[in-house]
Amino acid sequence: MFAQHPNIHNYQADSSRYERGMQALKTLSPATGPKVVTSLAGVAPALAEHMVAFGYGDVYAGTALSPSQRQLVTLGILTALGGCEAQLDFHLNASLNVGLSPAEIIEALTQSAVYCGFPRALNAVFVAKRVFTERGLLPANSSNGFKAEEPTQEPEPGKDGGPK
Repeated sequence: MFAQHPNIHNYQADSSRYERGMQALKTLSPATGPKVVTSLAGVAPALAEHMVAFGYGDVYAGTALSPSQRQLVTLGILTALGGCEAQLDFHLNASLNVGLSPAEIIEALTQSAVYCGFPRALNAVFVAKRVFTERGLLPANSSNGFKAEEPTQEPEPGKDGGPK
């Protein structure tokens, strides 16, 4: 028998965990979050209940990480897993909803390429591109959270120290 940690709840979802989880899910995505739960009700209601109670009511409701930090971790993991485009779409939108900028999201996805490979990072970036487009955040510019890059210009020959 394993000793139960005092902060671990019983496996069966209780109403307070579920309610806390639904509140967290609605905070992340007011429109889509509840629809995901409803879509599972006819086929896997226990999975929906556990996802909400454990995933959002217990884990996401923790206090050591901010919602934006949690979303960065989630984006990195979904990118590394690959094949999670629907969940990545949801969490990219949730990341924007909790205040991450498109530039921060792209930076996190770029960072993931180092550890999980370019194909998975590229797939994630293309999902992000779709989400950003749907939300009117492309083309990239400083008003929507992307850093404005200073154009690099070579000096003309013979001017400003350029070669003659």
